Amino acid sequence: MKKLVLMLMLFAPTAMFAQKFGHVDTQAIMQSLPEISKINGELEAKAKQFENELQEMQKELQRKSQEYDEKKSTMNATKQQEVEAELQTLYQKISQTYQDNQQALQKEQQEKMQPVIEKVRKAIETVGKEGNYTYIFENTAPIYIGTSSKDVTDDVKAKLK
Repeated sequence: MKKLVLMLMLFAPTAMFAQKFGHVDTQAIMQSLPEISKINGELEAKAKQFENELQEMQKELQRKSQEYDEKKSTMNATKQQEVEAELQTLYQKISQTYQDNQQALQKEQQEKMQPVIEKVRKAIETVGKEGNYTYIFENTAPIYIGTSSKDVTDDVKAKLK
């Protein structure tokens, strides 16, 4: 029993030193991929389309509001309430459209980015297995990176090409 404990104590430090650590900058990797600029371009075009639609709706609201202000003094109370309700409905429609557009953009971004994120994750995993790394950490906010941790960002980029 003493021999077993002694053996474990002797091999434990070597097992600790056998660990290999790496760190990776996924932001830099993502920025280097051509798919990202394509996705960003598509998302910007969609956002511009949504923006143009909203601007048209806002122009219509502004036009109707000015028209109402000009004719308000000649309208009876019932007609004023109808027009005010119409303006309020239009305003709510604009707000709802804005929210729907934001959600649609987020959903589209997630759908388009998911395969790219998975591709990068698999490349990191491959580099980790090939390099016999125990851990590969994200490099976004390290407090300290020692000399025993290797930056594998370039290795991952190479796997993606």
